[in-house]
Amino acid sequence: MAVVALGDGRYDVVVRGGAAYTVALDAGTCTCPDHAYRGRRCKHLRRVAIDVTAGRVPAPGERDAACADCGAPTFADADAPDPVYCDDCTPDPGAVVRDRERGDVLVVVETLSARARDVAVGDHTVATHPTNDGYDPADAVVEALYPRRNSTPTPEPERLRERGVRTYAFPRGRLERLG
Repeated sequence: MAVVALGDGRYDVVVRGGAAYTVALDAGTCTCPDHAYRGRRCKHLRRVAIDVTAGRVPAPGERDAACADCGAPTFADADAPDPVYCDDCTPDPGAVVRDRERGDVLVVVETLSARARDVAVGDHTVATHPTNDGYDPADAVVEALYPRRNSTPTPEPERLRERGVRTYAFPRGRLERLG
């Protein structure tokens, strides 16, 4: 059986001989005769659940995407705008990155789901900041800080703000992962 995601939590399951049955995973229904007559969970529903759990097809509410950094196939929320990054290319708090524009090394504090065009920085947004010209305004925003010598900053956003540590916002595409 081959499972093909259709979107909206629906999947086609193609069986030997070319027949296809449509599974609505959220509703727990299938168009196969076995499900229609018995009203029970059929093998097609089970197969879709297995493929979703194994990460072979997107879960309901997700879509196929390609990572904007490495190009690897990944899944994203159905309504998430592009660009999308895979888990390996989304910098975690504490990760060390390099600013592609200035060459500065920074420590990631947080990767936001907000987009560069929507995050205000002073009287402009991350996307309209003069040094970010040419970067995608729909890119995710990464908050980072410049590390001080001989100190290990705690990259927990709330604790940093409480301590008055200034963070800087960058479009994700401007930062290069190190290590």
